[in-house]
Amino acid sequence: MRSFLLATAAIFFAATAFGADTGNLTKPLNSRIILPSDFKPPQTFKNVNLVHTINLEKSYPKETVNVVIENTASEAQDAYYIHFTSRQMETIGSLEVADKKDPEAGLFEVNAVEFDPESDTQFYRVRLSTPLAPKAQQTLSISYSYLSALNPLPASIKQADTQFVVYEFSAYFVSSYVTLKQKTEVKFGTTSVPEYTVLPGEAGPQKQGSKLTYGPFSEVAAGAVEPVKVRFEFTKPLIHVSLLERDIEVSHWGGNVAFEERYTLHNRAANLSQQFNRVEWASQQYHNPATTAIKELKFPLKVGSLTPYFTDVIGNVSTSRFRSNKREADLEIKPRYPIFGGWNYPFRVGWDADVKKFLRKIGGGNGYILNVAFLEGPKQPEGISYEHIELRVILPEGAENVAYSTTVPLVSSSITLHKTFMDTIGRTMLTLKATNIVDDLRHRELIVTYDYPLLAGLRKPLVIFSAILAVFIAAWGIGSLDVGIKGKQS
Repeated sequence: MRSFLLATAAIFFAATAFGADTGNLTKPLNSRIILPSDFKPPQTFKNVNLVHTINLEKSYPKETVNVVIENTASEAQDAYYIHFTSRQMETIGSLEVADKKDPEAGLFEVNAVEFDPESDTQFYRVRLSTPLAPKAQQTLSISYSYLSALNPLPASIKQADTQFVVYEFSAYFVSSYVTLKQKTEVKFGTTSVPEYTVLPGEAGPQKQGSKLTYGPFSEVAAGAVEPVKVRFEFTKPLIHVSLLERDIEVSHWGGNVAFEERYTLHNRAANLSQQFNRVEWASQQYHNPATTAIKELKFPLKVGSLTPYFTDVIGNVSTSRFRSNKREADLEIKPRYPIFGGWNYPFRVGWDADVKKFLRKIGGGNGYILNVAFLEGPKQPEGISYEHIELRVILPEGAENVAYSTTVPLVSSSITLHKTFMDTIGRTMLTLKATNIVDDLRHRELIVTYDYPLLAGLRKPLVIFSAILAVFIAAWGIGSLDVGIKGKQS
């Protein structure tokens, strides 16, 4: 961590030395690459061995592909393409590719390829950090998740019924290249899997406890698909946040960092087939049965967090508990009502923290480095998916030369001014936007570097002093005026 911060600081000073006003240390990971409409991935690789793992323990499917690739071309290659359908491209999130045997080397550059918007076949391009020599092999670890991919079946159930959901996928990992050997493993959070597709011959699946295994399959052509559907028990909420607005406000004078998060939350679980019965709900809580309703949300905050608050559209919600000590700072909140399938719950939560836990000065100059989590939010056993995230980092007035670094895939970034109480020109605000993010990325770092000159820090006190002085002078001037009515002297 220390070496990473030092490297970030070095980049920051280099940008300052060359007169850069703003910049980003990592470009958005899903920026699109424009290619011709007749584009097809060149067959420069083959998949020697591939293991496709699908994890269905949370409210969103998480898929991992470990694949040994081999360069079949006569020249070194560094572009590997991953195949998806247009529907998958809309819902895929948190796509990351790394070297399986050298995870410390970091993530590879991944870009969406845009070549024919009418085609159902789309691609991501992976840039290997080092071009792969002819006949050389490398093991890639590809991970991603899908949002809104588990669908309740039946779509409506009674209040105390067990929920079952359906997930559809391909027993073959749909690849842009020929795969010599592969298998697909499906992991559930339950052993209750009443329905699943059975393939002919020895293709399976083989069922062992809470796991299904399709394959192994011998040579599979590029783009080959083998549709599979599984239906399994999932008596938990399907928590989906359509919009999260997260504000991080830094105050040098107040020595404080203020956090506020505004949620538009929706439960995608099965709807109630009958009207909600509060008496039945209250009587069931003594046994604490599994339910598709959201009963509470738990926020594990950073140690030292202070003064949390929790409000919804009606007002303050007092059903909450906050435990803070030297080891933890946990906020537990309960909505006004249990949130069943198909129900929404917009709310906001906020807290304060000591700026010293997040902010450091770089050397003896005017540079500062801010290290915060890109995403915090509730930590639920069933997981949470975020469709849109808008993160605003509000820096002190006069902050300049702003740069940032994060490993969270972004879609856009901008630097504007944000005017608050007693501001003159407005505070510098960095806005980052991301889509299709899952809570597996909680606590990924966001590092922001900026300059804050001494004069900028004194601007607000001087403005306040000048304003008060002007009021006193105006009051003295008005008080010294002679406004009396005197008679005319002869």
